[in-house]
Parts: sequence; C-alpha cells; structure tokens
Amino acid sequence: MARSPEQNRIARERSRESLLEAAIDVFAERGIDGATIADITGRAGVAQGLVNYYFGGKEQLVHAVIDRWFDMLLGIAHSGPPPVPGGAGEADRGVARTAEEQIPPPSAASLPPEVRLAAIIDTALGMTAVALPLQRVVVALQQQPTTRALFAEGERRHMAGVVAAEDAVRSIFRDRGDADPALEEIMLRSVLDGIVGQCIVYGDSYPLEEARRWVHRRYGLPEPAALLPGRTKPAPGSGSEPRARASR
Repeated sequence: MARSPEQNRIARERSRESLLEAAIDVFAERGIDGATIADITGRAGVAQGLVNYYFGGKEQLVHAVIDRWFDMLLGIAHSGPPPVPGGAGEADRGVARTAEEQIPPPSAASLPPEVRLAAIIDTALGMTAVALPLQRVVVALQQQPTTRALFAEGERRHMAGVVAAEDAVRSIFRDRGDADPALEEIMLRSVLDGIVGQCIVYGDSYPLEEARRWVHRRYGLPEPAALLPGRTKPAPGSGSEPRARASR
C-alpha cells in the first residue's frame, strides 16, 4: 500500500534527523576533518547519497550542525521555569516536540528575574548533560583554524537571534539592579561556557551538579530542587572529594 504524502514527509524528516544526529556523534568522535560521509551514513544506516539530497554535501551538513547548536543556545536565553513533564522544553538531543505535544509554559518575561536566571543556568547545564556531543563539536569548530570560519558564518546567519538572546539575559540583570548588565551577561556566559568546556575535557568525572549549585549560590539563587540528568562518576583514587580527570 502506497504511503500518503504526510507519511512520506514524516519519513523524510526522520531520515534527515537521523543523518544530523549521526553527524553530531561522528564529528564528536573523529573531528570534522576525520569524519567521512561513509562514516556518517553508516552510523545513520542510510545511503550515502542522502547527505547530498538533504544537505548538499559535508560542509552544508556541518552548517546544519551549527544551526542546531544555535537553535539550542538561543532557546536557553529565553528559558522559562522547568518544563512540565511531557511538555515543552524537554530535551531530546536538542529536538523540540511537536506543537501538539507541548504544554505552553508561562511567558519567561513575566517571571521574576531570579526565576529567569535560574532557568537559564539550569537549562544551559542540563543541555550539557544530555547534548555533550553537540557541545564538543561546536567547541572544536570554534577553536580550530580550519573550521573557525564555518562557525563565524553560522553566527552571522543567527546574528539577530544572538543579539536578542544577549539582550534577554541583560534584561534579567537589569531587573536585578546590577550596575553593568552587559558585563554580567558576558561573565555569566563565560562561567557557563567554562563549565561546558570542563565537561567536554573531563566527562562524567566533572562534578556538574555541584558546579551548577555553586553558580546558583554565586548569584544568590535558591538551591535547585531537582538534580540534572546523569551523575558524576568519581575518578579512581579521588576519595570523597571530586577530582576531574581526563584519564579514567
């Protein structure tokens, strides 16, 4: 029996998404230069020609990975309170649920600044817990001379959203009465980026939950009520104190 146009559309979306997820994993494992189209399509279980069909080639696939990261990043800046179970904001490799499945949260702008700030911190670090391969790929793109231009091009594509996200975070610090909201936004981003970078290097030996609670205390926020996904696995010989180690 022939599939309906809607079934075909869903199948195409799933195939494209499987390629994008496979690319994120393979790029994270082997780097952009070390990953091949065959590696990616083999991981996704699809024909090699589908990369050209959906994306146009390897470089365009890299652009799609960067776009996925920016979508995730810009969503964090507008975070509201923790998501209703089964509702909007629930992370699954950065892919949003369909509109029919979402339970709309309160408008973030209407919430107290402390609630908005805590939501940004928790969402950013929570996404690190569940989307570390994507974070690893983008950090490598930012730092490597051969790929930095690709990241900069992606930033230009999303510049309006980047500026709006920065302004949203700065408005939180302004509402909190901080003297320099712009600097506070930059320093918050630096702190969170630093934690992400440590997680990339040290994996699950890095005490992510403890770092999150330290950030809450740094900004005078209440202790989080729930834990982030995943858990720290102490490095061998670390005893009762956390010691982040790249060698396990």
